[in-house]
Amino acid sequence: MMKIATYKIIVLALLFMTVMSSAQQKKESLKPNILFILSEDMSTDLECYGMSAVKTPVLNSLAATGIQYMNAYGNNSICSPSRSNMITGVHQNIINAQHHRSNRKVPLIAPYKPITSYLREAGYTCIIGNKIVKGGSQKIDVNFKHKAVGPWDGINEFGLFDKKNGFNEEDQPFFSQVTLNVTHRGDWWSAIRSKSTHKVNPADVVLPPHYADTPLIRLDWAKYLDQVEYMDYQVGLLLADLEQKGMRDNTLIIFIGDNGRCNIRGKGYMYEPGLHLPLIVNWPAGITGGKKDTRLVASVDVAATILEAAGLELPDYMTARSIIAENKNPREYIYSARDLWDEILEQSRAITTAKYRYIKNNITSQSHDAHQAYLEFHRPAIHIMRNLKENGKLTEVQEHFFEDTKEPEELFDIINDPFELNNLISNPKYQEVANKMRDHYNNWNSKNHDYGLDSINWKNCPPPNAGAIIKWLKKEKPEIIEQMRQGIEPGFGKIKKQFKKRKKQ
Repeated sequence: MMKIATYKIIVLALLFMTVMSSAQQKKESLKPNILFILSEDMSTDLECYGMSAVKTPVLNSLAATGIQYMNAYGNNSICSPSRSNMITGVHQNIINAQHHRSNRKVPLIAPYKPITSYLREAGYTCIIGNKIVKGGSQKIDVNFKHKAVGPWDGINEFGLFDKKNGFNEEDQPFFSQVTLNVTHRGDWWSAIRSKSTHKVNPADVVLPPHYADTPLIRLDWAKYLDQVEYMDYQVGLLLADLEQKGMRDNTLIIFIGDNGRCNIRGKGYMYEPGLHLPLIVNWPAGITGGKKDTRLVASVDVAATILEAAGLELPDYMTARSIIAENKNPREYIYSARDLWDEILEQSRAITTAKYRYIKNNITSQSHDAHQAYLEFHRPAIHIMRNLKENGKLTEVQEHFFEDTKEPEELFDIINDPFELNNLISNPKYQEVANKMRDHYNNWNSKNHDYGLDSINWKNCPPPNAGAIIKWLKKEKPEIIEQMRQGIEPGFGKIKKQFKKRKKQ
């Protein structure tokens, strides 16, 4: 009896060890979940990047326990081209996705595919949006033929994701893309501020030298930082959701801005506020945290990082590079572009290195202040500063934005001149630097076809109705135009609804 009992104990012990070993192997073979968070229209305006007056404790913690990339730059300074490069891993000007909200009926050029196609083939559930954060989390906004949910073959089927609005245990491994749009200009900014328990004090903000220092401009900046704080709270909701479902440790989190802040020299421009992005990567099971990485990283690189984390080989055509491994194939420069945005065409290009930025403006006969209809509703600082300019009350630095033309070339030392005040392109001491930056520009163009330099097929670039709304307001509601001139945002969403209602009558 004693031998039989001992035998049973040994068998049970071996069985237990086999089960535990199998469970451990299964746990170790699990592919990571991937949560990709896109915050709209923001530069490096987080507390952990040194922005004054703002509090972002959730992202501070995510950065402190992960990797904070200090030199991440967008390949474009507008949302839809930037999102197009991030979901394909290819520079938007190579795949004809450079014009804002264009080519929505045109399939991607072969062999390019969205990264979700590769992830699905590898067993990932691809999810767009999350219902635990309010407003716009399902945004996709890419410049090729697509639909949110459904199969993809790039010929007859154009679905990017499998489902919407959040993940469950059975979805693992999953890739979840969530947009936080509160930082995008919108009618909700005043409401968010009114509900904040930590209203940013306009007296505490530090304005860049390109801004006139007025009470309304300070308030506008404070409102923007209020949105950043609310966005940080939303990131906390997403992390709590992972914790509650027991998925936090094995989830790779990538947080990035889609383009720079929506203000002067920001979104739509080739300067630091338009191109420099916050980028934080956090993965408890796969990354040793607490690092500030100073390598040059491009927005397109998130695609390669996602595929490599999922254990997939990168397609040969990708211009993206994975950034998780240190010192792996570092970039010498980043090529950025700005092309059509609504009714305003630019052909501006930027080369960013660790120390310098070179800007080539192929269209010089147009002011930076192009009176773009959509922006008339959403940049009160512009209106205030136009009035100050008329009265001779802007500094020389501030007036530059309103000059009638642009320089064909610009060169800045972004380390010693972070606000890009001093154009060095004609300085004899910097001719060697200027020539090297031109070489980078020519090197990129010798290897790639830039569709942004081709003639535009305008039927694939339908203009928005903001211009028609401006004309209507000037004729029917001039008092609203006057409010805008005084730096008061009139509520574009509400006015757009009134305009549509009027057209139907």
